[in-house]
Amino acid sequence: MRSSDLDLIFVPGLGGSGPDHWQTRWRARLPTARSVEQADWDRPALTQWTGAIVAACGAATRPVLLIAHALGVTTLAHAALALAPFDVRGAFLVAPPSDDFLEASAFSQFAPNPRAPLPFASLVVASRDDPYGSIDSARDLARVWGSDFIDAGLAGRVNVASGHGPWPEGLMILARLLKRL
Repeated sequence: MRSSDLDLIFVPGLGGSGPDHWQTRWRARLPTARSVEQADWDRPALTQWTGAIVAACGAATRPVLLIAHALGVTTLAHAALALAPFDVRGAFLVAPPSDDFLEASAFSQFAPNPRAPLPFASLVVASRDDPYGSIDSARDLARVWGSDFIDAGLAGRVNVASGHGPWPEGLMILARLLKRL
């Protein structure tokens, strides 16, 4: 499948994706892309955020590919079962936070990460040195979600601070997922 055949719905993490983040850069280059919005990116509420994901999928005019980062991955997993009525073809899930991090943080309402298989194709990309989620935790989430898994090596949080502004390697990984859909 080509990206132009899909509504690409981006689900940023905490704080949203700033102007240099790979999600923002990709969204600007992909004509069928849009982002799930939040009332307050620094103080997210699980119920409102999952509702926004469901609403965005419900408003789609083409099959959907979800592209989530960090806390957005956890939120998307919480919303997954409610997405069943929509034509969600897949999800590209980058840097999911671990349950340990969620439970010890101000975002404990998001804990634990859901443990049910996702009802669509998915791919988890995680780093070996992510301060908010271990590679083992991400690999385990991929297994229970039924997702393919990519070890991104020493990539930090896979965000601007870890040197992933445009993240061309991520686009190549996304292209592999698109071929599966």
